[in-house]
Amino acid sequence: TVPDTLLEVEDLHKAYGDVVALNGVDLSVQRGQIVGLLGPNGAGKTTLVSIICGLRRADRGKVTVNGIDALSHPQRARAFIGLAPQDIGIYPSVKVLNNLQLFAELTGLSGRAVATQIEQIATALRLDELLDRKAGELSGGQKRRLHTAIALLNEPPLVLLDEPTTGADVETRAALLEVVTDLARRGSSVVYSTHYLQEIETLDATVVIIEHGSVVATGAVHDLVAASGGSIVAITFDGQPPSHLNGYTASVDGSVMRVTTDDPGRATAQILEQLGAESSRVEGIEIIKPSLETAYLAITGHRYTQGEERNVAAS
Repeated sequence: TVPDTLLEVEDLHKAYGDVVALNGVDLSVQRGQIVGLLGPNGAGKTTLVSIICGLRRADRGKVTVNGIDALSHPQRARAFIGLAPQDIGIYPSVKVLNNLQLFAELTGLSGRAVATQIEQIATALRLDELLDRKAGELSGGQKRRLHTAIALLNEPPLVLLDEPTTGADVETRAALLEVVTDLARRGSSVVYSTHYLQEIETLDATVVIIEHGSVVATGAVHDLVAASGGSIVAITFDGQPPSHLNGYTASVDGSVMRVTTDDPGRATAQILEQLGAESSRVEGIEIIKPSLETAYLAITGHRYTQGEERNVAAS
């Protein structure tokens, strides 16, 4: 019987020398739930995913997968996990079909089940017309789809997708989001790490924000957006922004001043009038409407930048 809670992470710690990657992370993922992991490079997202699936050891804490202690019995837990790490892992010299057949058999599938699962996942990820092509001849987006298909062949109860659309084309991104939504509908739990906030909004995922190895916010997208307090007026200056504004609470990040307001047009006009001669140093004004981006800004004090986690020690 599959428990209601597929993944439970409690007080998880991991450091690489003096670099703290995870500092007491707690995470709970229910059956059929999509959890979107958000955080800047080095926040600890990749380290967390790697520990859950047994690729790295935790310093202390607890990870339970499908009722199994994953830190004490990583191989038993791994049988319930489908992992698509950030770096693509396929055999380029053999055909797409042979890649899928090999990995299907490694997951324990046999006989007719292999062909059935390959047909289903190939169709869902739009690989059905590429099965006879060598994997090394695929485009970047097509390789990403094959890489993800391999992780999903045995319909695992827990799916871990680390930056699944990095470098992907529009078609690949759309196909992956459809598959993730369908997986959750059929009862799989999905942990989805990404640098693209719009994907989390599309998936209507539960958001978990990680900063400096700690979870700083958790909640549904609409709840976090509602709590963020409206639009944000972001004003970029040539040099340091003014330290004070009358009637507004401003945050400063480098050369950017940000003000949260329910009336961005009026606020912008009043701020520029108040700046007086200082307005000559204004290089740009951006109004950011209420969204997951404004929620992230309100929670962390900085924007969510698109990029890739490549620093193993800090990620």
